[in-house]
Amino acid sequence: MTRVRLTAKERGAEVLEAAVRAFAASGYEGTKTDEIARMAGVSQPYVIRLFGTKQQLFLAAVQSVCTRIEEIFREAAEESPELGALGRNYKALLGEPELLLVLLHGFSASGDPAIGDCVRERFGSIYTLIRDLTGATPQEAREFLSAGMLLTVMSAMQVIGPNAIPMPWAEEIEGTLGN
Repeated sequence: MTRVRLTAKERGAEVLEAAVRAFAASGYEGTKTDEIARMAGVSQPYVIRLFGTKQQLFLAAVQSVCTRIEEIFREAAEESPELGALGRNYKALLGEPELLLVLLHGFSASGDPAIGDCVRERFGSIYTLIRDLTGATPQEAREFLSAGMLLTVMSAMQVIGPNAIPMPWAEEIEGTLGN
């Protein structure tokens, strides 16, 4: 079988995808760059050459995840520029649970100044995007984000989303959120 040679950009995208999966599973502190390299099918020195440090790779993963979340919200707003449409598209995020897990790990690693700066800036840009796309008031945007964070935590507990462990309380909560 012939192996296809990828460009550095293509290989970097593969490494970043592997990093998102690895950081989602083990968090910032619990993930090793050699584990990411194995998942991407490259050497650990190559990962470092592409991204510099584990911290820079984690920041790239957080940036990638936040960009994807913003894409999902933009797609929803194209259909209907209201919070309800964004909420309905939140199910797309539940279908990509690694996105939500990396975001949660970013929040928990925000004690690191560089990570905290990145996570705060990106969360703020998601908040601003929600308001810009829908015309939501600050209170409406806060309530929307609160519901989204509850779904994110429930996704991390694996009580909603793909392969959910059925829990009556989780189904009740999810039903009250109108998603």
